[in-house]
Amino acid sequence: MTLRLTLSFLALVLLALPLAACGKKGSPHAPGPQDKITFPQTYPPAD
Repeated sequence: MTLRLTLSFLALVLLALPLAACGKKGSPHAPGPQDKITFPQTYPPAD
C-alpha cells in the first residue's frame, strides 16, 4: 500500500513538473509604450 502511494505521488510530481515552467519568458514589464509608463515613480514627485 505504501509503495503504491509513493509511486503514485512520484508519478504525479514527475508529470506536473514540466507545467511549473509555463508562462512568459523574460522579466515582467508594464504593458504599453515605454514613454507612457509613469509607474513606478519616485516619491515625492519632482516639480
